[in-house]
Amino acid sequence: MTCFRCGRASTSESEVLTWVNERDGGRSRWLCPDCARAHVRDIESKLPDEHW
Repeated sequence: MTCFRCGRASTSESEVLTWVNERDGGRSRWLCPDCARAHVRDIESKLPDEHW
């Protein structure tokens, strides 16, 4: 699994529980914990990615 924002790869199975998954146009995209934390308000308000 790779973060679609920063490119970080998941390093362990237990770490997967802290990642965020979102569906966009039928695609599944993953955010690492750091990117999810940095953009939590954008994610919750569903701002377009261009805004980030």
